[in-house]
Amino acid sequence: MAKNQKINVQGTEISVIRLRETDFISLTDMVKGFEDNLTLIERWLRNKNTIEFIGIWEQMHNPDFNSLEFEGIKNEAGTNRFSLSAKKWINKTGAIGIVAKTGRYGGTYAHKDIAFEFGSWLSPEFKLYLITEFQRLKDEENDRLQLTWNLHRTLAKINYRIHTDSIKEQLIPEELPKSKISQIYASEADLLNVAMFGMTAAQWRNINPDLEGNIRDHSTLEQLLVLANLESMNAELIRMGRSQADRLAQLNKVAREQMTSLLNMSSSIKKLH
Repeated sequence: MAKNQKINVQGTEISVIRLRETDFISLTDMVKGFEDNLTLIERWLRNKNTIEFIGIWEQMHNPDFNSLEFEGIKNEAGTNRFSLSAKKWINKTGAIGIVAKTGRYGGTYAHKDIAFEFGSWLSPEFKLYLITEFQRLKDEENDRLQLTWNLHRTLAKINYRIHTDSIKEQLIPEELPKSKISQIYASEADLLNVAMFGMTAAQWRNINPDLEGNIRDHSTLEQLLVLANLESMNAELIRMGRSQADRLAQLNKVAREQMTSLLNMSSSIKKLH
């Protein structure tokens, strides 16, 4: 997901950001269309049911949550003197489900589970529209990811044709029986599988008997991109007359180097988001 995306709920633009590999929705934006919006978040946090809900959420998802402080806050909730802000909740309990951000995208954000609960407190109708728009955003995101995955899958297939043509030209004698030809193609395909995934197609199938498709159908985008590079590289190494053992060693080295680079780059991008 981009650094900051927007959904429109009943005419109100609401920010959605990515933190710790999950989605957080702006509570600050959610209250803009309601009266007394400046006090709504703290009024919600004063509610004993709210404290119980967000406390249970933290206990389920946050191993560092301070349950002792939580019990103290819960016991005090509901009294006339009780007040609670998002920052106070975070500082006292080490909560991660609610965050208070400063800067360009400043405000109070909550994990989608908690944001939906807040939406229900604001208005059941608002909550339903919020869930609908959020799901639409996620569906669009998944469609884009699927399109990218298919693009890389197509690239891998194109390079696979280059790869098989090289095998046919360089490794298959004119009079070789069809059964032997199939064995050579399978052997070279598994050479790439071992270089990339550390196992043959048959070994992957034995490990994953319940999955449909093959090892490449369940590859990540990074793996498919590197695999496409390996197919082109192997085709060239075959034309150079390199032995299968030498090619495997070189292809595995390149696979590890390229995967490391891609994963490091992906990690850096996610941190920026």
